[in-house]
Amino acid sequence: MPLMNNSVYAALQTGYTDPVRDVLWGHIYLTPALAALTKSPPFMRLCRIFQLGPAYYVYPGATHTRASHSIGVYHLARRLLINLAERGAGAWISPQGVHSFLCASLLHDLGHFPYTHSLKELPLRAHEELTGQIILAEPVKSLVAAAGADPYFTAAIVDAKLPGGKEGELQFYRKLLSGTLDPDKLDYLNRDARYCGVPYGAQDVDFILNRLQPSPERGVDIDSRGIPSVESILFSKYLMYRTVYWHRSLRSATAMIKKALLGGLEQGLIAKEELYGLDDQSLFTLLASRSHPLFTLADKVREGRLFSAAAEFPYDEGRHRGLGDIKNRSRYEAALREDILEALGIRLLPEELVIDVPEPISFETGLYVKDENCYFAEGSGAFKPETVDAFIKSLRIIRVFVDPVYEKRIKSSKALHEILHIRQKWLHLI
Repeated sequence: MPLMNNSVYAALQTGYTDPVRDVLWGHIYLTPALAALTKSPPFMRLCRIFQLGPAYYVYPGATHTRASHSIGVYHLARRLLINLAERGAGAWISPQGVHSFLCASLLHDLGHFPYTHSLKELPLRAHEELTGQIILAEPVKSLVAAAGADPYFTAAIVDAKLPGGKEGELQFYRKLLSGTLDPDKLDYLNRDARYCGVPYGAQDVDFILNRLQPSPERGVDIDSRGIPSVESILFSKYLMYRTVYWHRSLRSATAMIKKALLGGLEQGLIAKEELYGLDDQSLFTLLASRSHPLFTLADKVREGRLFSAAAEFPYDEGRHRGLGDIKNRSRYEAALREDILEALGIRLLPEELVIDVPEPISFETGLYVKDENCYFAEGSGAFKPETVDAFIKSLRIIRVFVDPVYEKRIKSSKALHEILHIRQKWLHLI
């Protein structure tokens, strides 16, 4: 087994004296400089953002935060890098690169929006870009440097649009932080499952880490004995989306918030810059401070008065592509309200109906199986491309959410089916 050089070994093993007790991983050790990063104002904001947004309406235990997740990602990133350095990566990584990668893992969500992914589809800057900006600003910049890292290199690991020097090492760390077996995914699947009280996300992390081999170009490779573990991760991701992340009630809450925010942005009632740096509570405070009927949607979500699904049907890329673009959705909603008025005699206001279309989702299958000289999709008996496509199609469900006052009248009418599936004018609005 290749040995890492002393300076890389010291960067990974020396000075980790500050323990954090974590529900999922037990004691997590940080250096004093890394611990100081967790006390910075940008990191403390993550303590005020629930990892799963409104999931606690369905799973009351799901009140864990982006801060606890970020510390978990750091912990797994360090374990991953120790394993890979012992297996040969020590030949091309540097002590400063190690510290930068660990800082990037700890800070990767600094720019994340509040309330899960409600804001992800909006015309805003990507949260990775915002994270890079925060890392390169004070006080984080100096704290990262004090941790032995290069702030610019750290920011570039998170934000792929930034140049970072050390190109080979940079690409290696980017692949590690974002891939099929990245520490982010290994933490959130296990952590979300634990706090929601469901069994689907639990992974054998020890076995997975022991099956990985370093690759300068691809980040990590696996051997054929690791294929079942990758299959387990991908199937767990599917089950977590089906039962937790895209649960009908959570889709209702996020769709309502998105509609309020999009309307505010389009009508100039909210500036994009006001949405950066918010936590869950300040998001609701901002919307409560503005006067517009659409913003009552946020009040209803905050109070748990979620809209009901009056109809749902599979997303079809050919028929519903225009509907999949959030910028077009209000026009479809307006047309649907007109159709409901004409067919059912129910007059719905803009803030009483929301169409939800789940964003595109991917199942990463690009891992290289080293001992079989093929990629995972070729070596896996379960996750063929057609299987992955079937999973994605089963998850992407369009739903029409309405104020519960109207739910029974709309759902009981056969006319709604005709409105949604037959009327051709609905398909040619855009």
